[in-house]
Amino acid sequence: MLGASRPRAVPYEIVAIGSSAGGVKALVKVLGALPADFPVPLVIVQHLDPHHDTILADLAYLAPPDRHLLVAPGGKLVLSQGDKVRFVRPSADLLFASVAEVYGAAALVCVLTGTGFDGSTGAKEVTARGGTVVAEDPDTAEFKGMPQAVANAVAVDLVLPLDDIAGALVALTERTRSL
Repeated sequence: MLGASRPRAVPYEIVAIGSSAGGVKALVKVLGALPADFPVPLVIVQHLDPHHDTILADLAYLAPPDRHLLVAPGGKLVLSQGDKVRFVRPSADLLFASVAEVYGAAALVCVLTGTGFDGSTGAKEVTARGGTVVAEDPDTAEFKGMPQAVANAVAVDLVLPLDDIAGALVALTERTRSL
């Protein structure tokens, strides 16, 4: 359990989520279960076709198709047309790495369903700076590639079925709000 093995010294200041195949459905489920007054900003990388419209941008800060979303010092969001990373743009790895650099131990990242390895390198940077990594359970994910790659890369703090992720994000951010 996260709190028992690694007590929180600082409150979370951001939640970054990465997903790919099956992710739109998973994101709608997670975001739909979060309260309207969720206490920290949400930034999301979802691999989408650049020609595909999405309602997700109405719910959170979302990387537009074919652009990397990065967090700069001061929490400023930056879009980049830099090279693809592991064949994708936007990249969860780049988002997670930027979140780790800016927020350190106050970073909370979550990897949902998807194919490939995106998110695993960025998750290493998050854990190296004392942040927290949550992953959808690869055994119950629609596509287990991304959550399994993250679980193989780092000691994930929480591995949960999709239905439990929103509640965990709420509990983690609420628990640290009073620190």
